[in-house]
Amino acid sequence: MRTETLQHIALFDKCKNFTRAREVQAAGLYPYFKPISRSEDTVVVIEGQERIMMGSNNYLGLTHHPEVLVAARQALERYGSGCTGSPFLNGTLDLHEQLEAELAEFLGKESCLVFSTGYQANLGLISGLVGRTDVVFLDKLDHASIVDGAKMSHGETQRFNHGDLAGLERKLQKVPEGTGTMIIVDGVYSMEGDIADVPGLLKVAQKYGSALAIDDAHSIGVLGPNGDGTAAHYDLVEEVDLIVGTFSKTLASSGGFAAGSEDVIHYLRHHSRPLFFTAALPPANTAGVLAALHVLQREPERREQLWRNTRRLQEGMRALGFDIGPTETPIIPVLIGPLEKTFLFWRKLFDAGVFTNPVVPPAVPPSQCRLRTSLMATHTAEQIDLALEVFGRLGKELGVI
Repeated sequence: MRTETLQHIALFDKCKNFTRAREVQAAGLYPYFKPISRSEDTVVVIEGQERIMMGSNNYLGLTHHPEVLVAARQALERYGSGCTGSPFLNGTLDLHEQLEAELAEFLGKESCLVFSTGYQANLGLISGLVGRTDVVFLDKLDHASIVDGAKMSHGETQRFNHGDLAGLERKLQKVPEGTGTMIIVDGVYSMEGDIADVPGLLKVAQKYGSALAIDDAHSIGVLGPNGDGTAAHYDLVEEVDLIVGTFSKTLASSGGFAAGSEDVIHYLRHHSRPLFFTAALPPANTAGVLAALHVLQREPERREQLWRNTRRLQEGMRALGFDIGPTETPIIPVLIGPLEKTFLFWRKLFDAGVFTNPVVPPAVPPSQCRLRTSLMATHTAEQIDLALEVFGRLGKELGVI
């Protein structure tokens, strides 16, 4: 048995001193890491009770589509449970190449590269292209994966205020001529639900010779004439240089992609560390994405229903008196205000059978905490109306409306 005094490890002090989450847990208001024991599309079972899922990014409701499930099962039987290697070495399947080719065609790009997660897609795209002498420009509300990709690149990062194209241009004016630059933004902002001004961004990018990349994580299956994303929404597919996205939302699986010109994608295949130092996307996931992509293209009525549901919830929230901000999409944030009231509102909704996602600092300012709701094509009118009834009752009870 050791009798000497253990040396103090200063690195772990922050862990011991982090008490905020435990305090919220002790108060019964902790909203995170809630295990789902069963999922039936728009209804999930948590802690033994059925709850309407109003916080999923499963926009077209494809996670339970029979075609998606069959494709995943068949791939599991044919290829096994995993690829056990990098795409660069032994991990590439014919399924991966088929998915890349079909995604490139769907998005109107020459080539496409599949990653193991959407997070890695942004890491791989930005760190693979932006070098030490280059500059990458980020909207201040860009997703964390974009921010982390910029840090990983070792290039210079400059951030501009949300949607502030004049501010972006002022920053670009100061960059020495001949410097490589990239502007990368969310197509749909995940906490606000607003859509990027791609025509305005493109005008600035072209004026200063900058590449423009759009993260379509929340746009695929939602925006565009065929669910083909933000650039297609504005009819600017050819002009936008790069489209990056995830399979964990509309496409009902996990993984991610980057699409662009053949030269750029070929370069990334050989320079993107997050690509070739990670095992390839598992077979079942890949086949599921392919099937979801086919359903997306074959059943446009799903997208039409998603937008009907979106209008129903948006109009209902506004009629009740809730502040839902500038949202233009199925992402509908309900502004609550103080953190404590937001957690309490979440808990009361949860107990009443409605699951939402609280958004608190540092994701938003302390006075702008909100409950993020999002719609699926498979939500029924009755489910949306029930959620509105519960929101309205609790909003009055807690003095939010």
